Amino acid sequence: MPAFIHHIATETPEFIYSNEFTRRRMQGWVSEPRAKRLVEMIYDRTGIETRYSACADFMQEDGELFRTQPDGSMNAPTTGQRNALYARASRELAVRLARKTLAECPHFAKEEITHIVFASCTGFANPGPDYHIIRDVGLNENVERYTVGFMGCYAAFPALRMAAQFCEANPQAVVLVMCLELCSLHLQVSDRPESIVANALFADGAAAAIVSAREPAHDRPFYRMAGFHSALVPSSEAHMAWDIGDHGFNMVLSAYVPDLIGSNIREMLGGILDKRGLTPEDIDEWAVHPGGRAILEQIEQQLALPATALEMSRGVLRDYGNMSSPTVMFVLKGFLEEAETDRATTCAIAFGPGLTVETAVLERCGVAIPPAEAVQPAIVPQTAVL
Repeated sequence: MPAFIHHIATETPEFIYSNEFTRRRMQGWVSEPRAKRLVEMIYDRTGIETRYSACADFMQEDGELFRTQPDGSMNAPTTGQRNALYARASRELAVRLARKTLAECPHFAKEEITHIVFASCTGFANPGPDYHIIRDVGLNENVERYTVGFMGCYAAFPALRMAAQFCEANPQAVVLVMCLELCSLHLQVSDRPESIVANALFADGAAAAIVSAREPAHDRPFYRMAGFHSALVPSSEAHMAWDIGDHGFNMVLSAYVPDLIGSNIREMLGGILDKRGLTPEDIDEWAVHPGGRAILEQIEQQLALPATALEMSRGVLRDYGNMSSPTVMFVLKGFLEEAETDRATTCAIAFGPGLTVETAVLERCGVAIPPAEAVQPAIVPQTAVL
């Protein structure tokens, strides 16, 4: 019995920053002239125009977490201080997204949710956002809750795979899957190139999906989940890592990551495509996690993809940055919203610490129906972007 992704919804925190604004802020905080030049170069090459954050501090000199010291440098807030903001902001964002997801998917009532699978790697709280979704949204108190923790950018796939297994085992299951990350809370100012790259790429956001084995209503596009596959890139453990330090979570991000992914991606894909008698040429839509511009370029080159194949991924990177685990769900949502054919074979890919490569084959069904009138996003207008 197949499981379906009936709907995907996304949400962002309220504060939006232009790439130019964050570049200037970072140049003011780093100390060495060489680091200031690196900030200029790296931010200009990210392919990011705007990103969201749960933190208002970047527009203030004396913020809650990040403050400018008398010598012009940034203070170093503790992990506890950062996590306290995560606990507060993640609750608000998760509850808002859960309400939005249910409102946009009227075929499922809140009383029908049987499981919550919550994925995050940027903070810890117990009771956490999964608990508050039940209490604040008014779900049944016997909803089963599971947390997929500290897996990084690929966590959407284990979360969706777990949801599919619940639904395959119990046809009555209705699973709310949510990925939520507040990466900007772990900003660490350093003259090291890898630190500058991490600060230039990561941002905050959340995405949620309704998963069940129930026959879809066919009044909107949906995905049938056809299979998942996990793989590890050989000899790559030291090139991407994520650990907990005294002043936030520490990201190790080697400059070799795009090359490692590119040189291994065709072999990694073989694990899921071969089982289904598919080749890269059989894929209609590529939902690739936009970990960075160079990663997308490597995948495009190594798989010999058409120039337009990764436009959706590049658009998400441009408008939101790398939000870690929710990011690939933003891409999948984009394909649902722009679906012009009744059916398409979709290959979704994400990667994270390890290096771990997670892939999924999905069958996208249905054509998107343009809304009667455009819905204005509840965000700061672009004219007000800092």
